[in-house]
Amino acid sequence: MTNKTGTVRLHRVLKAPADRVYKAFTDKSAIERWLPPYGFTGRIHEMDVRVGGGYRMSFTNFSTGNAHSFTVEYTELEPGKRIRHTDRFDDDNLPGEMTVSIDLNSVSCGTDIRIVQDGIPAVIPVEMCYLGWQESLEQLARLVEPDIPDNG
Repeated sequence: MTNKTGTVRLHRVLKAPADRVYKAFTDKSAIERWLPPYGFTGRIHEMDVRVGGGYRMSFTNFSTGNAHSFTVEYTELEPGKRIRHTDRFDDDNLPGEMTVSIDLNSVSCGTDIRIVQDGIPAVIPVEMCYLGWQESLEQLARLVEPDIPDNG
């Protein structure tokens, strides 16, 4: 068994302004809604949105009730532009630290988003991680793309 870690790179254009996409990455209830892949619920146990802060979150398999948790620490926050953080699984069987970079660029039709997740533990198939991110980004689009005015 190798200790080699994996990397996933994702690119998507969202029909939403960069500030709204950024908010979806830093708002507790938004993250709980869009980040868990299909078939999972998400819960943030504590959150502190600042460099050096972060959050602890668990994903629970809706079918089985089994859960896994992880801790995120923000290393860079530039509103509407960039988010960088490190992630650690709370499970000793998933060692190491992952780095996640989210770059947002305003474009004519919304936001160009590029995500790189590096240091994925060797025991996690990269294609499963990639699939999970694709599902999460689909849910993110459904959250940020509607432009629903308040009545008032």
